Amino acid sequence: MSKKHLFALIVWSAALTATDAVADVAQNPADADRPSATAQSEAEDAAIRRVLTEFRTIRVPLSRAMEVAERLHDGSKTADISFELANPPVYRVRTMRNESVWENAIDANTGSVTGKELSSSLKELDREDLAKMIALKWSKQEMSDAVQVAERAAAGSALAGGLVRQEGKLNFVIVVAAEDHLKEVMLEPPKVGKQSASQR
Repeated sequence: MSKKHLFALIVWSAALTATDAVADVAQNPADADRPSATAQSEAEDAAIRRVLTEFRTIRVPLSRAMEVAERLHDGSKTADISFELANPPVYRVRTMRNESVWENAIDANTGSVTGKELSSSLKELDREDLAKMIALKWSKQEMSDAVQVAERAAAGSALAGGLVRQEGKLNFVIVVAAEDHLKEVMLEPPKVGKQSASQR
């Protein structure tokens, strides 16, 4: 999952519910000249406010939703997770172990599994997702570690996390709700006992 896609997924969830339209956080500079750029920006801001308002009311933190999903399949690791506005609001969690990948919805108020589990194999993934899953398989750092670091760095609560491959390296990108904003934190897996975090 790309950083752009991860961040946009959160906004998309809110925008789709509110306006039946897909909103993308990152704008192409050429789009700035269009008359609709202001309207789209306002729609994105409203969507983010809606996500933050709903997120503040839920009872289950993202870290707990990851634990629930990982317990469904012993030894699995979270590959990506995102908060979605639904009725009820859920965390969509994708986990993997060996050659298997599962996607589950975890109720953000009760922590229970809701809906039908989607199951696939690594062979069914596109090349980009497959590369990230293989890298995650061998990584010593897990999504839960990245979430803890990101929440401390951004002084907020995580509502999404995913993997990004940049320059051949696996990085974690975590979206954190901090006050009235969404902050994106990029984490590079530790190297020889070092861990770095950078906010964007």
